[in-house]
Amino acid sequence: MHVAVAIVGFRNPEDIVQCLGALERSSHRDFEVVICENGGAEAFEALRRVLPGALPGGQPVRAVAASRNIGFAGGVNICLEATPDADAWWLLNPDTQPEPGALAAKVARLVRGDCDAVGCTLYLPNGRIQSYGGRWRSWFARAESIGIGEALDADVDQASIERQQSYLNGAAMLVGRRFLQTAGTMREEYFLYCEEVEWCLRGLALGLRLGFASEARVLHAQGATTGAGEDIARRPRTPVYLTARNAILLTRDRYAVRLPVAAAAIAAQLVLRYGRRGAWRQLGYGLSGLAAGLRNERGAPSWLNV
Repeated sequence: MHVAVAIVGFRNPEDIVQCLGALERSSHRDFEVVICENGGAEAFEALRRVLPGALPGGQPVRAVAASRNIGFAGGVNICLEATPDADAWWLLNPDTQPEPGALAAKVARLVRGDCDAVGCTLYLPNGRIQSYGGRWRSWFARAESIGIGEALDADVDQASIERQQSYLNGAAMLVGRRFLQTAGTMREEYFLYCEEVEWCLRGLALGLRLGFASEARVLHAQGATTGAGEDIARRPRTPVYLTARNAILLTRDRYAVRLPVAAAAIAAQLVLRYGRRGAWRQLGYGLSGLAAGLRNERGAPSWLNV
């Protein structure tokens, strides 16, 4: 199975070089790498200077420049368009480092034929699980990561996770051709955050199925590009605002009748997460994102320099 590895970068060539270094050791060898640089012409040239034309195993590596910062979904869609002949596409964050057997385990799960996209064991530098997959709580417009905080060597019930999950983590999800042909591409108007959740929920509504490969382990330096991994009181505007806004947009797009309840739930979650810890600036970011979602504002925020 030929896999296109799709990476969306934003002025972080060092992360991408480290990610490629991990990919060099992949036991599954039939893949290519395409990188969409969202950071402008200078960032694209800086990336090109450090990229090899191919990995030591012969896998081609190429970069594509976005005309502007079109967000994660837009960058993914550019990568998908650039690799139409692939059998599957591995969305991989630049701040990830897959273990050597990760892609092989994902491919093995996909080729069994009873699922259309495959998640993995995503873990943090502290050795704890970030997620095996996720559940979307539609009444509360809340994403819940399955397995969060567990030890990396904990026993995993693969079948149980496949029953529970309603979305895959976009940092390292493998989608097959049937998924793409049936569900279509990502919604670019989300710009950043929740786009993979909406994509998976859309696929499920169309009869597609989500798999999980516990043996596919991927290290993730969470939020390295956006700052989402920062301490609560130092978290920047973009991730806080867009997480709240896009939770509302996802609810509007997929569960419209639940919007009033979901909006109230998001407001309560923001107060509990930021207000009670005295992170008043972040609380303001989140509430303004909530209001933007209720106004159905989409795409890059007007205040974001893209």
